[in-house]
Amino acid sequence: MSLTYWKHVEIAHLQTALCGELKMLLWVVLVLDLGVSAVTLPEITDENFIAECVEEHNKARSAVSPPANDMLYMSWDEALAISARAWAKHCNDRHNVHLREVGNMHPTFTSVGENIWTGPLDEFSVKNAIQKWVDEAKLYSYKEDRCTAVCDHYRQVVWAQSYKVGCAVVHCPHSIKNFDRPGAIFVCNYAPGGDIDGIQPYATTGDPCSGCKGECNNKMCSNLQRDSRKNYNWAPRWDTASPTSSAAPCNSFLDILIMRPITFILMCNAAYAVHYFWPSLLCYE
Repeated sequence: MSLTYWKHVEIAHLQTALCGELKMLLWVVLVLDLGVSAVTLPEITDENFIAECVEEHNKARSAVSPPANDMLYMSWDEALAISARAWAKHCNDRHNVHLREVGNMHPTFTSVGENIWTGPLDEFSVKNAIQKWVDEAKLYSYKEDRCTAVCDHYRQVVWAQSYKVGCAVVHCPHSIKNFDRPGAIFVCNYAPGGDIDGIQPYATTGDPCSGCKGECNNKMCSNLQRDSRKNYNWAPRWDTASPTSSAAPCNSFLDILIMRPITFILMCNAAYAVHYFWPSLLCYE
């Protein structure tokens, strides 16, 4: 057989090998692309998200040691969630710079507290984030009212007089300031704000609920009127979103419904162009 024949055979084998590698690469790209685009985070109007935020906070509040006698039941507040989302969109792992500005965190509460969790997107869950704050209890001495390390998050979670909470989680695909990599940022706001230096987060002199008014609910005082949810047509002045709770950011949905299909179409066009201008590059088996 001629040398030319063997060269053609060698080229055909190389072309087949390259074809397999290209197919594998395309599958990896598509799988990773679909995996990223499928990740969505709950909005502040998601009832399951709301219920889990409230439940995890109250679970920690009812389990404090020593037991509290004035612990108030914590319920959801939409305006706190709106301001939490507004700050989370800044993708900054530092406390809100507007936290002490009356009227800029809530339309009626003059004092607002804040907890922030940041981490990889695939590690986020409401339970895990709040549990990380609750785990700081190991660093806090109630008797001495002193922390051996950072425990401010825990003190705010179990602050007896903080009876409203609103949380939001946002995906930061580029980076989170002071976290230095992409991920999710979860912010919870509390009212009235707690974690005040020199004051213990709750009282212990007496049986559970003996130091607060209302129905005793799992060692916490609940009140139907106080615990009811209100709707707010409000947004902080420093927020870029429109002043309504229905104006939840839809970046993840736009990414899935618009950007990913456009990317797929461009990839198809590129493949067609290669086929049209360089037909010899086609993979045949």
